[in-house]
Amino acid sequence: MSQKLRVTVWNEFRHEKENEVVRAAYPDGIHTAIGEGLSGAVDVTYATLDDAEHGLTEEVLNNTDVLIWWGHKAHDEVQDEIVDRVQKRVWQGMGLIVLHSGHFSKVFKKLMGTSCDLKWREADEKERLWVVAPGHPIVEGIGEYIDLEAEEMYGEHFDIPQPDELIMVSWFEGGEVFRSGCTFNRGNGKIFYFRPGHETYRTYYNEQIRRVISNAVHWAAPSTREYPKYGNHKPLEEIKAKVKA
Repeated sequence: MSQKLRVTVWNEFRHEKENEVVRAAYPDGIHTAIGEGLSGAVDVTYATLDDAEHGLTEEVLNNTDVLIWWGHKAHDEVQDEIVDRVQKRVWQGMGLIVLHSGHFSKVFKKLMGTSCDLKWREADEKERLWVVAPGHPIVEGIGEYIDLEAEEMYGEHFDIPQPDELIMVSWFEGGEVFRSGCTFNRGNGKIFYFRPGHETYRTYYNEQIRRVISNAVHWAAPSTREYPKYGNHKPLEEIKAKVKA
């Protein structure tokens, strides 16, 4: 692995082109706001849905330590071949950060093996994200909670497997709660799902949200261990022939 973490930020980049409200919130695209918010030793590249192979060629993924994924309105347009390619790289050790409506992406659903469905509502309501694992590196530098004055609501039940770790839980002004920061291990790869980030709110400019995503990127970085060898294997010790009775 290179000295700097190689991070690829993937975004559909459709809302910003088609919706004036979203374009005003993210004039250079949601992906750019996310990438510019990363701190530490990182090299950031960007990929979008309408790039060739969605910008996720074999070469790009093989040179990505951590992939950040934001999608919403065009999940079905992501080619299955690319989904399989991302899944394989996660198994091999690439980190994956799935943001907000990426919960419904083909990539996340395939890695989770569930519908990943939930309740939702757009009502400009307050969200408070409570830190429930204060010793975890993903919330390093974060206080007891993060307040967002306006966000889209996601509510339980969130149809995901039991998370390996639950890091943050959201409360919404309308009364719902949600598991908003969850980690999973798949193969050699680490996955972090982080809920905030509806396209019409400038959530990805919030310094605490940026801190969580940056922390998650460094947490999800692949180890330097050699990838395991699978398949038929020669014995490590001599196997003595057994005498049949």
